[in-house]
Amino acid sequence: MFSDCRNLITAPQLPAKRLTENCYANMFYGCSSLTSAPELPATTLSYGCYESMFYGCTSLTTAPELSATTLANYCYYDMFHNCTSLVTAPELPATTLTIWCYGQMFYGCTNLVTAPELPATTMKASCYTGMFQNCTSLISAPELPATTLADSCYNSMFDHCTSLVNAPELPATTLAGGCYRWMFQDCTNLTTAPELPATTLTNYCYNQMFQRCTKLNYIKAMFTTTPSGSSPNYYTQNWVSGVSSTGTFVKNSAATWNVTGVNGIPNGWTVQTATT
Repeated sequence: MFSDCRNLITAPQLPAKRLTENCYANMFYGCSSLTSAPELPATTLSYGCYESMFYGCTSLTTAPELSATTLANYCYYDMFHNCTSLVTAPELPATTLTIWCYGQMFYGCTNLVTAPELPATTMKASCYTGMFQNCTSLISAPELPATTLADSCYNSMFDHCTSLVNAPELPATTLAGGCYRWMFQDCTNLTTAPELPATTLTNYCYNQMFQRCTKLNYIKAMFTTTPSGSSPNYYTQNWVSGVSSTGTFVKNSAATWNVTGVNGIPNGWTVQTATT
């Protein structure tokens, strides 16, 4: 409706409380002069309803309140993509997620310092994929309490968050395909990895997870499955490529594998063992 209206400063009111598929998708796409967003009071969402709504609104400093607790597939996908002036994210109270619901929601929000709380415990495929990718000012990550994962649920979530110093706990003991793939890739200020309590790996689960985390020097990983960077499972392909040249790797005492290098224990690291 207002896509690429680059001189638009003020948005109209949007009072609808029940939305339909793709109803606001791309509505203000590329409105680079828009400084504030309208209130969005809807509590019933639908497929793609806010998809790319403010994509490229580079003057937008404040996001609207998003109070919906029942989400829909792709509902917030790319909503604030490349909103480079956005400093604070809205609260996201939903506890049950849907497919790609938060996918790339804040991708490229380079001034975003604080992430919202993410209380969800029920996941769906790709629900957080790329959510904060390229948020280069983000310092800390929110808690991620889910213990049951879904395929690609955290894929690229903090990829290239170069200011991130604190990673969230990852309590899940049962993994899903590609669940943590690229999650912290290029987080160049991350020194300590979150503990990885799962004992069994699945396809692509840790693929490139810490690639080029140049300061990373501590990992505790309890898996007993032999790590692998090749077909058919690619469990840990390049997962520690480019990390610090020295560090400590805590390994499950029950693990019999002996893989070193970019697909296993980084070369030059000290190995310790743990029973839990």
